[in-house]
Amino acid sequence: MNLKELNVVGKRIPKLDAAKKAMGRAEYIQDIKLPGMVYGKILYSRYAHANIVKMDTSRARALPGVLCVLTGDDVPKKMRMGFYKDNPPLKKGKVCSFRDEVAAVAAISPEIAKTALDMIEIQYEELPGIFDPEKAMEPDSPLVHDYHKTNVLNLPWKLHYGDVEKAEKESAFVVEERFTTQWVSHCCLGTSGAIALFDSSNNLTIYTNTQIPSLAQKDFLESLKAMGLENKRARVIKPIIGGGFGSKLDTYAYEHIAILLAHACRRPVKILFDRVEEFKAISTRQPTVIYIKQGCDKNGKLTFRDMRMVLDNGAYTSWGATTPSVMMMPITSLYRVENVRYEAKCVYTNNTYSQAMRGYGNPQATFAIESTIDMLAQKAGIDRVEMRRINRNQPGDLTPQGFKISSCGLSECIDAVEKEMDIKGPREKGVGFGIASLIHVGGGARIYKSDGCGAILKMDDYGKVDIFTGGTDMGQGLDNITAQIVAEELGLLVEDINVVHSDTDVCPWDVGAHASRSTFVAGNAALGAAKKVKAVILEEAAKTFGVSPDQIVMKARNIFVPGDAEKTMPIDKLLRKVHFSPQGKMLMADYFYDPDNENMGKDMKGNMSVTYAFGAHGVKVRVDEETGKVEVLDYVAAHDVGRAINPLLLEGQVYGGVVMGLGYALTEEVVTRDGKNMNPNFRDYKLFTAKDAVRIKAPVVETYDEYGPFGAKGIGEPGCVPTAPAVANAIYDAVGVRITTLPITPEKVLAALKEKKKRPLN
Repeated sequence: MNLKELNVVGKRIPKLDAAKKAMGRAEYIQDIKLPGMVYGKILYSRYAHANIVKMDTSRARALPGVLCVLTGDDVPKKMRMGFYKDNPPLKKGKVCSFRDEVAAVAAISPEIAKTALDMIEIQYEELPGIFDPEKAMEPDSPLVHDYHKTNVLNLPWKLHYGDVEKAEKESAFVVEERFTTQWVSHCCLGTSGAIALFDSSNNLTIYTNTQIPSLAQKDFLESLKAMGLENKRARVIKPIIGGGFGSKLDTYAYEHIAILLAHACRRPVKILFDRVEEFKAISTRQPTVIYIKQGCDKNGKLTFRDMRMVLDNGAYTSWGATTPSVMMMPITSLYRVENVRYEAKCVYTNNTYSQAMRGYGNPQATFAIESTIDMLAQKAGIDRVEMRRINRNQPGDLTPQGFKISSCGLSECIDAVEKEMDIKGPREKGVGFGIASLIHVGGGARIYKSDGCGAILKMDDYGKVDIFTGGTDMGQGLDNITAQIVAEELGLLVEDINVVHSDTDVCPWDVGAHASRSTFVAGNAALGAAKKVKAVILEEAAKTFGVSPDQIVMKARNIFVPGDAEKTMPIDKLLRKVHFSPQGKMLMADYFYDPDNENMGKDMKGNMSVTYAFGAHGVKVRVDEETGKVEVLDYVAAHDVGRAINPLLLEGQVYGGVVMGLGYALTEEVVTRDGKNMNPNFRDYKLFTAKDAVRIKAPVVETYDEYGPFGAKGIGEPGCVPTAPAVANAIYDAVGVRITTLPITPEKVLAALKEKKKRPLN
């Protein structure tokens, strides 16, 4: 393990953009105003499922200040969005959900645009809707899309290894249960928006909140092609993002509509969501119905895991439909399980369609797995912490799905939780302790054919560095991580590094901020570029000092030979000497890092990540048996991070993840009635706030992963993965009721307690 003290890496350096944000100088999409800019608004369907019989836009077009009105008839046939390309930006003929966009307006003010929307007259013929994914699978269910013969998507989410039936028969103990998880919203504080404009040659520039600038650019180029604008440029500029959490992992209708409006009226067009529209038209985490069965032998060793899932795909197919691929990870590889069967079905309904969200399917699957681990431990008469130790993953493991576990600190994470929570001590009535573990990708995740990221590094005469990265900072601190990695490698300070990541015209290609990949993948790309420049500097210093390059050290803006006071020089002085020499050199380098991971094959096996993050969470709760209210008293979240590049930001990620996970576990739910969002605001959507924050400890387990930059793994998502099952397990420990459906509201706890009292004692 190589955890020697470093100069910049491992230091608690505050976020580089913190002062700018605190002083109100950060430029979000809300702040951008371009010359000649006009404003777009979108009209949504009044029904979850209906035919559009007639539409009259004449009054809206005649309103003074309106520049253009677009409907589904104005959308090119091949202009489609999503994983299946089944979602046109504006619909015609039929609507399939309340969020379906049916018309759009551009006007000289947002108020005029809104008035114009109200003037559009649409006659609908309402159709029967289907809102339950299990019912949508029935043969006589209404079809969401007429061109499909079934509501079940044809996606290959099946995996089976070992002999599950035999293992079940030979198991000493078996548990079986049904779990459900809910719709939840990302609740980014910065609402979504875009500004599109065309130059005189029909090249597109679009300002948009996106986690995937390079992939978004590809989508927008496809839209331009559909519009007859082939061989044109599409430039994506990413303003500072007020939160992402996976909500911006695909392009949305509002972006493509902004493009259509801008081209139609030849003016920059800005579309900006209010909070209600953000809830209505930005996708949620995908809800699930989970059937799980697990078994173990008499000593607590897991023998099999059998899981079947039904996922509500909603009306269209975005990246939320691919979450079953990530769900496989904990299902097959959280703990050592030799026999696993898994099947998932994504089902069209007339609900809103789903998107990626922090954890990307892992929180749903882990809720069922870790809840039943506790149930199994109880049935086997084994301590639940010990049950997890018995089955823990270990370094060097090759899981049956083909995951190569390089470093693994799960055992140490479990130990840290047990130590910090003091779970064996006495406790008062109604107080319980819960624990849950996690596995997540920590070294990229090869979902696309490439999982790569590019970096370009430029160093000036004065030792200042510009690092152009394809990686996306959306508030998680990638700016800091990149700067610290580069500063460490080049012997500089963080303030010497300027990180640029906001413009596809100057930044290299990257597959986007998802899968907790940025520290590992973008970090390795930046490190690779820095190493190239460092080699040039060392070569020039070796000539100056008359020594070999391996004798030279770069540290704290100086370059020197240890033990020789005569052979030392400020780095910037050497750089100027290099530039002004007869054979001057320009200190620039590029590096493209594509991790050595694998796409899963048709058998759904393959090492999808270079390394894996592990963790264990413990929570202590108090349950009021009179009201069902659950109070979180203490929380411990221990994570194996490989190496902490910046412990301060790492703690912030964990704290944020835990609070997000607690909201998922206890309060948050997008409430729908026949497909309509009934709580599209922060008053009725019960989001955890600063007032609800709890005491959190975040022990850091450093295992040093040989593949990561300075030993680091990705850690962005794991903080929210095991929270819900840890809370559910604690509630059972406190009052003896097992809640299997999220969120765990006081009403559900109280109902379970009343039902428990009715049951006869054994």
